Amino acid sequence: MQDHDTRDSGSVMRRARFGALPERIAYEDMVETKAASPRDPARDGCDPDEARNLLPCLAWDLAL
Repeated sequence: MQDHDTRDSGSVMRRARFGALPERIAYEDMVETKAASPRDPARDGCDPDEARNLLPCLAWDLAL
């Protein structure tokens, strides 16, 4: 009989602590938007000489 009362008080304590779900968070509060950085043509450009040196190294890395 005493054990039953202990379980009930534990159950009441759990219900008081965890009984309600937290409030929902709106999508707008979870997402942050910011403008993208402008493109840099100097950085995005392709140097054929550099690509010629890079591709054989990449092929060797994949083969080994």
